[in-house]
Amino acid sequence: MWKIYALLTTAMLIWGFNLPLLKYLLLHVGPVTMTTFRILLAGVSVFIILGAFKMLRLPTKTEWKYIVGGAMLNVVLHHYFLNMGLFRTSGTNAGLILGLGPVLTAISVSLIMRISPSKIQWLGFIVGLIGVSSVVLAGGGLGGLALGDVFVFISIAAQVLSFLVISKAAKTLDPRIMTAYMMVVGSVVLLFISLIQEPGEIKAFATVPPMFWLGFAASAIIGTAVGHMLYNYAVGQVGPSKAAIFINFNTMFSLLGSAIFLGELITARHLVGLILIVTGVILGSGAAEDLWKKRQSPNEEVV
Repeated sequence: MWKIYALLTTAMLIWGFNLPLLKYLLLHVGPVTMTTFRILLAGVSVFIILGAFKMLRLPTKTEWKYIVGGAMLNVVLHHYFLNMGLFRTSGTNAGLILGLGPVLTAISVSLIMRISPSKIQWLGFIVGLIGVSSVVLAGGGLGGLALGDVFVFISIAAQVLSFLVISKAAKTLDPRIMTAYMMVVGSVVLLFISLIQEPGEIKAFATVPPMFWLGFAASAIIGTAVGHMLYNYAVGQVGPSKAAIFINFNTMFSLLGSAIFLGELITARHLVGLILIVTGVILGSGAAEDLWKKRQSPNEEVV
């Protein structure tokens, strides 16, 4: 279990450091066009990685339904509305809304899959949300509700539902294989959307500086391909609720990446938020309960 927790933390580190990189890339290419080709490269990269380890196989008809559903939720809707939302709202508002992810996941799992988190896990979700709120509000006041806020909420809601699809598909299909197919299918759909919404934007790739391509490759292969492979695999192993609580780490790692690469300032309020986030992850992931049970019954098998 601890290996899975380490994988989830690594995925959040990758995603967090990917955020300031995306901010740089979006200075040169439109959001939908950029997302389309970044995810396409990520999908191809996952296929190459899995092919090298001889893990690839063709999905069954039933598994294709999960793949298409996951692609529409996790790739198309999530990335489209997240990019559109970030252009219409503040980073503070977006950070708070994205921080709802673990709580929304727990609620969805309870309602749809009828697997209710424990009281300690619910406490962890709440503590983590407070920690995320403390971090993002340290950057400034909360603006009024805008269309961008609604878009960001739709993006996180779509992602939460995709975790349920991935968790269910994981019974027969390796989530890493599912990730590859989802990315390619989703990028094809996004391509059509980009051609309609951002006609001619593909030409922007011809005028980008050389450094752009290095960042583009790093974001696609490491930030998206490796990050999603790790996270989706973990969802299949521990379930959506336990995996989702680690999303709170994304806020802190994004802040750290912004401080290192963009020169943003880290304050005492950020550090308080970090403590709350770490506490929330330990409680919400079930790690605290696992440790307590082992200490109570060191020689007995926990049922």
